[in-house]
Amino acid sequence: MTKGNSTKITDELYRYMLDHNPPLDRVQRGLVATTYTKFPDVAGMQSAEEQGPLLAFLVRLTGARHIVEVGTFTGFSALSMAQALPADGRLIACDVSEEWTQYGRQAWEEAGVADRIELRIAPALETLRAMPTEPHIDMAYVDADKQSQISYWEELVPRLRTGGLIVTDNTLFHGTVLDDSATGAAAGVRAFNDHVSADPRMESVLLAISDGLTLSRKR
Repeated sequence: MTKGNSTKITDELYRYMLDHNPPLDRVQRGLVATTYTKFPDVAGMQSAEEQGPLLAFLVRLTGARHIVEVGTFTGFSALSMAQALPADGRLIACDVSEEWTQYGRQAWEEAGVADRIELRIAPALETLRAMPTEPHIDMAYVDADKQSQISYWEELVPRLRTGGLIVTDNTLFHGTVLDDSATGAAAGVRAFNDHVSADPRMESVLLAISDGLTLSRKR
């Protein structure tokens, strides 16, 4: 099996791609810079720069009005999605850290979208399980604890409307998904990918965007 016409992404080509995508606005760029300044050791948990415009595009494409985010970190992805929501749209952001999310709160206020985002500081599974059980979610973005991804999935799918979308980040996990002896987070991602591809309720594609991005649509 060959990789066809895949193109190696050099630093120069990556910059070219960003230059031909919708640019980040002042608040988004400020939040990205703040994240790398305040949390240099874990700043890689922030969604990649190109994922901000992509998430916004998907919100508009699906007509989403009710979004759930599992794993908010410093708030870049939530900001990007909230900016694409209609004025009466809502995003529930799930995280466990007041320290990280305080920077998101500041950015959401500055961007004028704080009224569209409800931040819930608690284990995400608790937040998800407290939600109504009927299908009501239009879109979900999952970028959190990799060993709990199947559990997040099983709480989200029944609550997702027909045609709704789940976007899951890091599904190539730095290439460690190839290691069948992987443990910890890498093993969690491998198990999640197998679970998703076998789920008859959803149709999914795994794409080589950033560290791997899986798009899953409810049948």
